[in-house]
Amino acid sequence: MTLAAIALGSNIGDREATLRTAITALRELGTVKAVSRFHETDPVGETDQPKFINAAALLETELDPLPLLHALLEIERANGRDRSIGPPKGPRTLDLDLLLYGDAILDSPELTLPHPEMHTRRFVLEPLAEIAPLIEHPILGQSVAALLHNTSA
Repeated sequence: MTLAAIALGSNIGDREATLRTAITALRELGTVKAVSRFHETDPVGETDQPKFINAAALLETELDPLPLLHALLEIERANGRDRSIGPPKGPRTLDLDLLLYGDAILDSPELTLPHPEMHTRRFVLEPLAEIAPLIEHPILGQSVAALLHNTSA
């Protein structure tokens, strides 16, 4: 079993209900060990869109990283997300990002671990710090709490 950290976000439709549905779906992939509270945040990058609700979850799973990623993308699709249309950073019903998978380091065309932007995103680090402040970034060697303390974005 491996502990994976997953970021959740939604800014279209009933955002909270969508996140709750996604968390329920995560339980089919393993054991949900913790879920942060929901945080309302301003969009980053493409700012002309509704506010997001973001959260983080810790999932203990037997799935390897790529099958887990594929399962997360299927949960997105089941909740109305079509990654083939619209800008990548645009409005979306659901966004699930695999942030960490144990201490795995992976750089493939399909998946990069740890998530390459997690350490710069306050909207990811704040919820994750609530439930896993001491988990270390396997490349940077800093805890989630320290990363949060050092980010302004």
